[in-house]
Amino acid sequence: MPILISRNFFLYKMKGAITIDAPVKTGMIQIGYARIGVSDFERTRGILEVYGDIVFKGRAFIMHGSKIIVSKNAELIFGDDFSASAEVTIIAEKRIVIGNGTGISWQTQIMDTDFHYIADENGVVINEPTEIIIGNKVWIGCRCNILKGSLIPDGCVVGSGSLITKKLSGENNIFGGNPTRILKSNITWWF
Repeated sequence: MPILISRNFFLYKMKGAITIDAPVKTGMIQIGYARIGVSDFERTRGILEVYGDIVFKGRAFIMHGSKIIVSKNAELIFGDDFSASAEVTIIAEKRIVIGNGTGISWQTQIMDTDFHYIADENGVVINEPTEIIIGNKVWIGCRCNILKGSLIPDGCVVGSGSLITKKLSGENNIFGGNPTRILKSNITWWF
């Protein structure tokens, strides 16, 4: 069994596809396990709602209370050695790609849609869903918001509470704040 799912994780509307694009190993994908002091493990429930496609490129560890929603015709790709802390929310309406060795801290939200449409005076929708790309070996701190059209380069760290709404440039940087800016360059990070 390559995928282990906790009893506290609700599989809701599993109408899409989940693919493992890597050598299959027992327990390589774990969803809804582990405990962290910032959330209530007994009462927090995770949700997995899949109408589109989820692709796992290798090992993934997604903690309790996380919500993952993939709409019809949308794609969510997790790179190898991915980890998400408690109560992370990922909503894919179009396409979200997360690179290898990337970690996301608790209560972070990633979504490539606004959930509603806004049209200009000619009736043309001006806020279509736009893909999100998160590079390899990226660390996203707690309570960040990563919104549609975002790109986070390889080797970067996003500081806690940051708002990302655009394509960031430059690998191995610490980005933070609102508006987001480079706080430090030429960094290396590890767990």
